[in-house]
Amino acid sequence: MLPDLERLIRLQELENATEQWRRAIAEIPQRLEAIDTRIVTRSAELGACRQRLSDNQARRRSVEKDLSVVQGRLTKFKDQLMEVKTNKEYQAVQKEIATGEHEVRSFEDCILELMIEADDLTAALKQQEAEFAAEQAEAARERTAIDQERARLGQQLAGAGTSRAAIVSELSPSALALFEHVARLRRGIAVAEARNGLCTICHVRLRPQVFNEIRRNDALIQCDSCQRILYFTSATTAA
Repeated sequence: MLPDLERLIRLQELENATEQWRRAIAEIPQRLEAIDTRIVTRSAELGACRQRLSDNQARRRSVEKDLSVVQGRLTKFKDQLMEVKTNKEYQAVQKEIATGEHEVRSFEDCILELMIEADDLTAALKQQEAEFAAEQAEAARERTAIDQERARLGQQLAGAGTSRAAIVSELSPSALALFEHVARLRRGIAVAEARNGLCTICHVRLRPQVFNEIRRNDALIQCDSCQRILYFTSATTAA
């Protein structure tokens, strides 16, 4: 293989890897933000569950207060029942007692329902607290992994700069100039493989004579369509 072509292939592979590393680093803030959003959402759900339990307890205290008032009034009416002198007064007090007892039953039923609801809410809260703790632990692990990945990518980028300089120093000025010119025109992809008579990037069919010349890998030959520098990898070489 032509030395300049071999170096250009290595240079393109390094450029491709470098671009992937840069994109990965650029995506890290978004990944961290997604983790934060997940935690905030979970925290809000947990807070809502706590609020529902707190509201339940507040309603129960309010009903118990109303129950206490009615029970006090009922006790008062029962005491009055012993002091009435006429049948009319007796019936009136009995009616008040019946109304009070009905209210007591209603309040007690309401308290029972709130107690059952509180049990369910307490169980749900414990489960959500456990899930939230697990989510926080997982988020911490993910952040640590991302920090390690960012450090590794930074080291790879630093090494890529050194490797690129080494390859460029071995290239002829004309080959380097051609590579950089095509890379500017083609979004950084200046070198492509020719396979089955096609350019694997633009997928335009190559003239048979041109493809045969490319198969020899002894010259810098460009795609007639996209102008990328083409090379050929035989099945043996690929293996």
